[in-house]
Amino acid sequence: MLASTGVRIAKMAAVIVAVAIFNFFLVHSAPGDPALVIAGQSGATDEAFLERVRADYGLDKPLVVQLGTYLKKIVTFDLGYSHRQQRPITEVIAERLGPTLLLTGTAFVISLLGGVALGAMAGVRAGKFSDTVITILSLIVYATPVFWLGIMLVLLFSVQLGWLPPFGYQTVASGFEGWALWLDRARYLVLPAMTLGLLYLAIYARLMRASIIEVSHQDYVKTARAKGANESRVLWRHMLRNALLPVVTMAGVQAGTLVGGSVVIETVFAWPGLGRLTYEAVLQRDYQLLLGIFLVLSILVSIFNLLTDLLYRVVDPRIRAV
Repeated sequence: MLASTGVRIAKMAAVIVAVAIFNFFLVHSAPGDPALVIAGQSGATDEAFLERVRADYGLDKPLVVQLGTYLKKIVTFDLGYSHRQQRPITEVIAERLGPTLLLTGTAFVISLLGGVALGAMAGVRAGKFSDTVITILSLIVYATPVFWLGIMLVLLFSVQLGWLPPFGYQTVASGFEGWALWLDRARYLVLPAMTLGLLYLAIYARLMRASIIEVSHQDYVKTARAKGANESRVLWRHMLRNALLPVVTMAGVQAGTLVGGSVVIETVFAWPGLGRLTYEAVLQRDYQLLLGIFLVLSILVSIFNLLTDLLYRVVDPRIRAV
């Protein structure tokens, strides 16, 4: 297992380098001159100043040389300097990474636990009223645009009922510390996490339902029932673990999507995470910051895929023998 994990880590490193090279050429293929953007923010656009800006940021060198310099820097975890934020990119991303992981991690737990529970309930009651209700609600949530769902939740729970804050990360100038601070952030977390998690909850519920129905017809399930095991034991000991395999696969793939795909949610709820930072960097044409964000997201996705492979060995013991 250690040898297999080492091979996977080596492949992960190669993929990250390849993604970094691709992102470099993708960002630099965008129209416009970055030096003009930087000079425009300084209030000077004469040619002499532009040449000095290009020299300071290495923009006057060939693209291949710029790529080599960029790769050397990321090996030492130097992601460069954001001309818009006027701060090192590592500091900017580190500041926004925590809120993004908090949001996506909470949404992932909500979607996975809720989807597995509802899917299993629908699968063991296939064709009954509860199955129909869960299936219809899953289809409705899956077909609903995520930004519209977020706005509707804000109108209901914030505007109409006044239970939860509509946007933000925490109460401004509240002075909270310790548990009071985390409880305050939890109130702001509920709506964006529900909005982001409900979409994937619907996917996992439908996938779990189909998997439970398929597993229920397997020989080992029929044998367990023939031996006199009650339905609860059959579900927990024989059906659920095998039915989880496709859900684990899908969840592992979409865990990275949650981190990289929270741009809309963070924008709607003014959540100060990487998704919103990406949106701001695009509007401000902060190319170095975009490269840093893309690199961090690719690392996170690779880590989630590695964890999924390791979790698969726990869920399905047959893989350990391969």
